[in-house]
Amino acid sequence: MSTPKENPMSWKYCGDQLKRWRTRAGVSREKLAQAACYDIESVRSMEAGRRRPSLKLLQAADELCDAKGMLVAATDFLLPEKFPPYLQGYTDAEADAIAIHTYEALLIPGLLQTEEYARELISHACPPLDNETIEARVAGRMQRQEKLTNSPTVLFGFVIYEAALRAKVGSSSLMKKQLSHIVEMNSLRNVAIQVLPANRAAYSALTGPIVLLETADHEQLAYVEGHRTGVLHADPDRVNVITQRHGMIRMQALSTEESVQFIGKVSEEL
Repeated sequence: MSTPKENPMSWKYCGDQLKRWRTRAGVSREKLAQAACYDIESVRSMEAGRRRPSLKLLQAADELCDAKGMLVAATDFLLPEKFPPYLQGYTDAEADAIAIHTYEALLIPGLLQTEEYARELISHACPPLDNETIEARVAGRMQRQEKLTNSPTVLFGFVIYEAALRAKVGSSSLMKKQLSHIVEMNSLRNVAIQVLPANRAAYSALTGPIVLLETADHEQLAYVEGHRTGVLHADPDRVNVITQRHGMIRMQALSTEESVQFIGKVSEEL
């Protein structure tokens, strides 16, 4: 049996407040639906939190209920989340980290993606996302990247499996720009990027992506991700195992200088 999709709590809270204001003001659901140019069932769904209350409905309700902007003020809290629910705990840890080491097997790491590459990936999500959510997710990914340049004392280490460089996302032109961007980021003094060639991959490199984080309090964390799932580990034993795997992968990778040359060759082949 599949698990029903859970709508954001902000939809439910806003819908409940909308219903309370409407009831208090003595405004019928039919009257609100007419003022907002919706059918009654759409209004009922928004009040129940099954659909996101729209700005048009909030504006109509605010005026009819004399809410003086109290209902319209909910709009900003109803915007799509910048990150999938399973990633939000990780992004908080990432924002506070003083060192981040990642290994990526099939995709360019999010912190190194160009906006075009990120949009191409996100816009082809399955199940499909609406346009507003796509733009919010792209903006969130670009916002995360600000840490690379705005925090020059934070250390970043990236190991990228060759398959991620060769997996064509979008056009050849898009991929050339993406590979060029990786080389450019490698020139930052707080960033080291290494390539793991397919002909020397440690077996542990085939089990999926890894992220290691160090907090300002020098706590070690490890994050692993799968299909629409992600787990942030703080348990020392689990973190130790993942750290050992990452160390083995990193030992097999090319140096940063060799990696730049390797990326250049892949780009020429596109």
